[in-house]
Amino acid sequence: MSTEGIGRMDWSDVVRDFLTIFAVIDPIGSVPVFLFATAKVPPHLHKRFALRAVLIATLVLFGFLIGGQFVLEGLGVRLGAFQVAGGIILFLFALTMIFGESKPSAEIHEAEKDYLSGAVFPLAMPSIASPGAMLGVVILTDNNRFSVAEQSVTAVLLLSVLLFTLVFLLMAQRIYRVIGTTGASVISRVMGIILATIAIDSILQGLEVVGAISLNP
Repeated sequence: MSTEGIGRMDWSDVVRDFLTIFAVIDPIGSVPVFLFATAKVPPHLHKRFALRAVLIATLVLFGFLIGGQFVLEGLGVRLGAFQVAGGIILFLFALTMIFGESKPSAEIHEAEKDYLSGAVFPLAMPSIASPGAMLGVVILTDNNRFSVAEQSVTAVLLLSVLLFTLVFLLMAQRIYRVIGTTGASVISRVMGIILATIAIDSILQGLEVVGAISLNP
């Protein structure tokens, strides 16, 4: 990553990207899912359980970050159109966070079906590496709009949020005692509101890319 590339970056965009990634991954919302998935797992394996889940989610998300756009271009999909579609999907995802069943409740329900594989499903996917997160990292690393330096910063932001997630999982018992299920649900809905705003902005930018509208600078 070049120093020159970093110097030209708009740090408000860095904060925006961080909030986008944080919202779609929702580290705190994964805490109740982790607690349920490890309910019948020996305590001395909880750390390994968390590491495994975050590692799998990291591999999935970085796979989308590196290769997602190439797959889309190979299919002949314009990034502007993908950005609009992605924004709509992110917006719908945000609406489910705001109005629908909360993330912890929905994914705990999934964990009830098969707790033995909880590190992979539903903790790694879709709790951490959610469809919204997969889509988000592709949009945030558009090769046509962002330099290698900017994409590298996005990768670092993604890694930092995943590290946050790991820390939250390792501190799950303490966090849950403080916020409870209600607190996790409230935080998930606040993240949904932030994500909905970001999704609308993504749609507008995508429409501008395809020439449908012209936004004021």
